[in-house]
Amino acid sequence: MHDYIKDRTIKIAEHLLETKKTVRVIAKDFGVSKSTVHKDLTERLPAINPALAKEVKEVLDYHKSIRHIRGGEATRKKYRDQTTTV
Repeated sequence: MHDYIKDRTIKIAEHLLETKKTVRVIAKDFGVSKSTVHKDLTERLPAINPALAKEVKEVLDYHKSIRHIRGGEATRKKYRDQTTTV
């Protein structure tokens, strides 16, 4: 694995732990795809730093557990905004 990939992976993991942002938002912050962020955090990070990977996994699992709630809120907001503008 190239050094720049290792560096990016660690930076992304530390950023996730500091900010608790979603994979999609972090991908925008770093200018990479969300697939790259997810692969960095779930596949590459355990090989680089297993302890950091365990902490990151907890945050990712939390995000996964609440994604249905976020989706419902976004849909509710979308339709509420449409009815107020009509």
